Amino acid sequence: MTKSIFYHAGCPVCISAEHDIVKLIGSDNVEIIHLGDNPESIEKAEKLGVKSVPALITPQGNVLHINFGASLEEVKN
Repeated sequence: MTKSIFYHAGCPVCISAEHDIVKLIGSDNVEIIHLGDNPESIEKAEKLGVKSVPALITPQGNVLHINFGASLEEVKN
């Protein structure tokens, strides 16, 4: 993986974290995935180790859970 992936669900906590992540690492270095708009991406996020959103997957595959907004189970429902 060459870019980070930022998963979120569109809540205020997630949007705030998204803006901070983009400012920190740059929009060219991160793929933003809104799981509410792209529910087909939930399975991939789970396989990568995402338990809650907002979460950042680093290019090395590490999962960084940021300021708990919602569990993936909540996002699924």
